[in-house]
Amino acid sequence: MICSNCATENRADAKFCMECGTTLAAGCPSCGTINPPGAKFCSECATRLDGGRAAAAGAAGAPGGTGPRGSDARSDQATAERRLVSVLFADLVGFTPFAEEKDAEDVREVLTRYFDIARDVIGRYGGTVEKFIGD
Repeated sequence: MICSNCATENRADAKFCMECGTTLAAGCPSCGTINPPGAKFCSECATRLDGGRAAAAGAAGAPGGTGPRGSDARSDQATAERRLVSVLFADLVGFTPFAEEKDAEDVREVLTRYFDIARDVIGRYGGTVEKFIGD
């Protein structure tokens, strides 16, 4: 991967340039998906990426500007961060006997309502649902 700031060739899986430290790939603040530098929206969840604006500012230091290393555009770029995450496990007690006694469409409707409510509550507290599995 070529660094947009200093044109150094880096490993394909590198997150930062080995020459100047510029971010090579941005993780979405909402879902964590790695997006290419300069992306304005996450390719997975369509969240606006601040890195899109920062990468554009970094590109301003390219040819015709003040020079990649002489500019302070790097200070505008996103930096890596370590995040603590929480995982929520929930069990619908008695779901199997309930599902065995009901019509498939009724079970789907109950689960859909449950998933919608759970997603809403989790979102209210800043959480993101990666996936629902099982009941």
